[in-house]
Amino acid sequence: MPIETIFGNLQGLKHSQQKQLQRLYHQRIPADSFTTPEFAQRLAAISTEINQPVCAYLNRRGQVIRVGVGTPRKTQIPLTELPRYGAERLSGIRCIATQLKPENPSDGALTAMALQRLDALIVLNVTGTGFQRRGGGATGYVKETYLAHLAPQDARTLITSQTSGLEETDYSSPSWSISPAMSLDALSKQDFLDLVEGLEEEFRREFVGREVDSDRDRVVIVGVVTQKETTQQFQDTLVELGRLVDTAGGEVLQMMRQKRTRIHPQTVVGEGKVQEIALSVQTLGANLVVFDRDLSPAQVRNLEAQIGVRVVDRTEVILDIFAQRARSGAGKLQVELAQLEYMLPRLTGRGQAMSRLGGGIGTRGPGETKLETERRAISRRISRLQKEVNQLQAHRERLRQRRQHQEIPTIAIVGYTNAGKSTLLNALTNADVYIADQLFATLDPTTRRLVVPHAVTQEAQEILVTDTVGFIHELPESLMDAFRATLEEVTEADGLVHLVDLSHSAWLSHIRSVRDILGQMPVTPGPGLVVFNNIDQANSETIALAREEYPMSVFISAGQRLGLETLRERLGQLIQYATTSG
Repeated sequence: MPIETIFGNLQGLKHSQQKQLQRLYHQRIPADSFTTPEFAQRLAAISTEINQPVCAYLNRRGQVIRVGVGTPRKTQIPLTELPRYGAERLSGIRCIATQLKPENPSDGALTAMALQRLDALIVLNVTGTGFQRRGGGATGYVKETYLAHLAPQDARTLITSQTSGLEETDYSSPSWSISPAMSLDALSKQDFLDLVEGLEEEFRREFVGREVDSDRDRVVIVGVVTQKETTQQFQDTLVELGRLVDTAGGEVLQMMRQKRTRIHPQTVVGEGKVQEIALSVQTLGANLVVFDRDLSPAQVRNLEAQIGVRVVDRTEVILDIFAQRARSGAGKLQVELAQLEYMLPRLTGRGQAMSRLGGGIGTRGPGETKLETERRAISRRISRLQKEVNQLQAHRERLRQRRQHQEIPTIAIVGYTNAGKSTLLNALTNADVYIADQLFATLDPTTRRLVVPHAVTQEAQEILVTDTVGFIHELPESLMDAFRATLEEVTEADGLVHLVDLSHSAWLSHIRSVRDILGQMPVTPGPGLVVFNNIDQANSETIALAREEYPMSVFISAGQRLGLETLRERLGQLIQYATTSG
């Protein structure tokens, strides 16, 4: 981009007026001054002539780096283009802006200052008159000036955001200091460097004081509710996303909400909410924003440009958890496949070098772009991984056939993530499967032998019980495809144990989600038994409702080993029914 580019609304400007604006780029003021009378008067003179506000952005060396026609809000620098950005320091840029009406700096201008973390905002109220001095130079155009800058946390206020019937969101807003109206000469005599260096020292102390664990991502969660969801469903979704972020190793600083009739095609939420998110991010020192729904590549790019930090969606958080949790070679294989399939349509604008995944001499056509090369490399890797997953699938098929030849019935434990499936397998079989109060603690299927009484003879019989990956609301399609080898343990089992965490407030919704996913399987799973877990933590009303809705279910506490004998008997009956009816 040429150095003399004029930003903002240029419609109706004469060529000579644009030249005057471009000449501002050649101006320089002393590094320790907010502005000089000469520069301010010149800026005001141009603004008076074109009858529009004008903004000049200067670095700490006093050089003009950006000139715009319009208000600070309309001409602000995209956050991704700022030379420095973060809660512990200022951006190193000040804005000198003209204002045609004699009034205090507007909220829009102050918000733009906060979003960009400007060193300072200098507002010049113009008189509408003035004159050119003999020998050159403008004067008399500036009536009064205002100086605004960000303030440290002890002066910060709490803003309440109304969310159309949803729970209100409180967030710490950036606090700013605004001087009384002063003359241009008085402003020019103030020391700029003393102010910004003092402010940055305070911000640095404030940032270090609240930085608890630098290794963890500091996350702001954004949820959008539409007319399709109830308030309770939406709240459950946000709480679940918070747990996903925690499981992935992030620290949730704040949850923000917006109610919309339809999703904004460019930014998901409205323009005002995007600015609110950006303000909250820079105030709290967050480095990641997580949305509660899938984002298109264009939406991610737009949001990152306006918010200034990395933006991811729910699927990417789940993929990250899977990458951390995969233990076996098969699990890691499937996770990589899912990640690449997710990444492929999102390559544009990411600038990631994927040449290590494939390619070489003779593999690229003439004129092929870097993006096309990356896509080709990822596509090749996906093809290779797909073949390996198919081989894994065939291997597991042979193991299943071997078990079938031995005529050992199989049961698969399915359920919502963190329902207690691994805990149940450990309690029934004395296995040592990894358990944790986290989402997706288990990814790799684990099969163990279990002795249950025969439904007719009551004699002991052996069955195989398999712990499977947990399901989740709106399981990403890429995961469904990548984990088909794992999920086949479900479709090939003689029967299913559908485990439900009865202590969870959304247990009914969890049942529906699991059944929806099972309904999408290419092969219809075998008969199932609903087992309600954690009855020791559920209230009597919930237990009564579950008994009424599911009269044939079993009630247990895997952690406390309650009801396991009853469950063993019912498993024997389930196997008898499945083998005789099949």
